[in-house]
Amino acid sequence: MPDPASNPTAIARRFRELYGETPRIFRAPGRVNLIGEHTDYNDGFVMPMAIEFSTWVAIAPARERVLSIYSDHFNETVALLLDQFGGPPRNHWSDYMRGVAALLQSAGYPLIGANLIIHGEVPLGAGLSSSASVEIATALALLSLTNSSLPPRDLAVICQRAEHEFVGTRCGLMDQFISVFGREAHALLLDCRSLDFQFLPIPADACFVVCNSMVKHELAVGEYNRRRADCESAVRIIRHSRPEISALRDVTVADLDLCRAQLSDVVYLRCRHVITENGRVLAAGRALESSDLNRFGRLMYESHRSMRDDYEISCREIDMLVDAASRIDGVYGARMTGGGFGGCTVNLIRMQNVAQFQQAIVKAYKNATGITPSLYVCSPAKGAGESAVTVEELDGSRPAQ
Repeated sequence: MPDPASNPTAIARRFRELYGETPRIFRAPGRVNLIGEHTDYNDGFVMPMAIEFSTWVAIAPARERVLSIYSDHFNETVALLLDQFGGPPRNHWSDYMRGVAALLQSAGYPLIGANLIIHGEVPLGAGLSSSASVEIATALALLSLTNSSLPPRDLAVICQRAEHEFVGTRCGLMDQFISVFGREAHALLLDCRSLDFQFLPIPADACFVVCNSMVKHELAVGEYNRRRADCESAVRIIRHSRPEISALRDVTVADLDLCRAQLSDVVYLRCRHVITENGRVLAAGRALESSDLNRFGRLMYESHRSMRDDYEISCREIDMLVDAASRIDGVYGARMTGGGFGGCTVNLIRMQNVAQFQQAIVKAYKNATGITPSLYVCSPAKGAGESAVTVEELDGSRPAQ
């Protein structure tokens, strides 16, 4: 469960200590993707679920035209001038906030100077979308100071662009979308082309447990962008015979096979993953609608094999976690989740077996790697919004003098 210190009153008290004012506080959740990996930027289908780990942003106006941003994770403050947001990625945590602020201004939403605290409880580098959660929470906080608002879909799109242009990760829209639209007790089946979506109930007797391998290989961002480029190059080739297509979403395995001679072996496998993964997401949606968790679990295992063998984004540690989970009672399915090359697995487990699973997976993984994984029992959470804190709550929470 999230850190008890991650509550609006505790964060507001820290803000008072640092800036001497009472802030407004906004939160945006991270997510776990249940199935549908690397399909979002191919106009495909995904099935994320918002989780109860969030990024919190506390904010109050300031006199100067500066954003003074303190990150308690990095124990560092940066000052961003409102008129000097431009420039390429700086490989610094503040790029996310800088990008959001710059794009809000360019979209016609005037900003004013502000003091901010960023408090993140979404594990960094674990594939649970700490980046989208900080982008969404920052955008809501900055807009609040001028009583502005954005339609939810536009908010997600601006934050996605911030990650593209100021961080350098060409992510799809899924992470920002679920951070905005998450619903308690539900996953979300998203069509990444039309942005139509459907909420799917999670059966009460099932639970998702995320296992953090505690491993993140350095090639993740570069390899992510390379795979996206592979998909785009294949579309250009296939379009010679199928001019109506615009993304791998429109391509069947039969179409792909017809063009195989024009594709490298690597690009062929990348495309095969995306095409078959789209089919698995739709099948998983039907399985949830009928509460067929055995079918859902089998699709999770198929998805993992495709990511491991065709998209080649898994790694030894992640494969060990999935293999170990498959041998534990009460596990319906397991797969890597997130961009790849480390990070986390997501495991669908019968509720009564959760404690047994936690003990068994920690033991198996530690015996195999010497690493103790972090485990997160995840419940579907609501999407981003403001968390009210009153002065009375703050004053009442102070220790007696």
